[in-house]
Amino acid sequence: MSSSLSGRRVLVTGAAGRIGSATSRHLADLGALVTALTNVEDESLKADRVVVGDTRSEADVARALEDVDLVVHLAARPHPTAGTPYEVFSTNVVSTFNVLAQAGALGIGRAVVASSINAYGVPFNPHDILPAYFPLDEKIPTDVADWYSLSKQNDEHTARMAWRRWGIDVVAFRFPHVNSPDVLTKLSDGFREDPVGGVREGWSYLDTRDAARAIELGLTAEFSGAQAFFVAANTTNAPYATEDLLDAFAPNVPRLRRFTGREVPMDLTAARTVLGFQAQHELDLPTLRLES
Repeated sequence: MSSSLSGRRVLVTGAAGRIGSATSRHLADLGALVTALTNVEDESLKADRVVVGDTRSEADVARALEDVDLVVHLAARPHPTAGTPYEVFSTNVVSTFNVLAQAGALGIGRAVVASSINAYGVPFNPHDILPAYFPLDEKIPTDVADWYSLSKQNDEHTARMAWRRWGIDVVAFRFPHVNSPDVLTKLSDGFREDPVGGVREGWSYLDTRDAARAIELGLTAEFSGAQAFFVAANTTNAPYATEDLLDAFAPNVPRLRRFTGREVPMDLTAARTVLGFQAQHELDLPTLRLES
């Protein structure tokens, strides 16, 4: 498969993770030379160079960045409960700063980092709140009350600082729940029985294959600056019409437009127009009547 990434060395941190392993495989299939930075041994990694180390370590990251042209930073503690509050926050923010600062100082021109839908704070918020409006977009007001969401918000600030300081372009993806088709199907089965749990994320999701494709475009699209992008499948992971879901579970939240069928209530315009990304793998769900 011909690609502008062919022959270019790409560092993927967190390469043994769910998105990292899919991304390493996808980039290698495109002809990229993949350096995998991982904190665990994994013989299945699709990479021609593997560095076992810690993204918080200056020495480990420096070693991983040798001869690298592009960076994909995915390493993180992915949930508020993935350690103590201190461990989650410090691991995420130090790792992102370390990777982007070193890459920027080396003159590397482009990095993609994993932010999260949680950067706007509402999904993990312990208070009884809903989004300020639908569709969710990159300008939505934030309300952060947990350390994981704070770390992702901080990662986006770090991206902007790195671009301003060193001129490294940074694409930050606000990923929703990303998983394999079978896991996503099980999640949708749960929302069939009780859909209220998905309202804060707009019932959004993304297949790991689409996440890897988004990262490819983040590395190759004509783009300058540091910007966060929401990415998701075009449809929701609940088998009900979006308007019916919002009527039932967010009746007082303003809607900036109407939604057709199971259309995800998230504005994906920026990712489509700037990066050319559109998800290709969607759940094949019926549109059922939502009983009140």
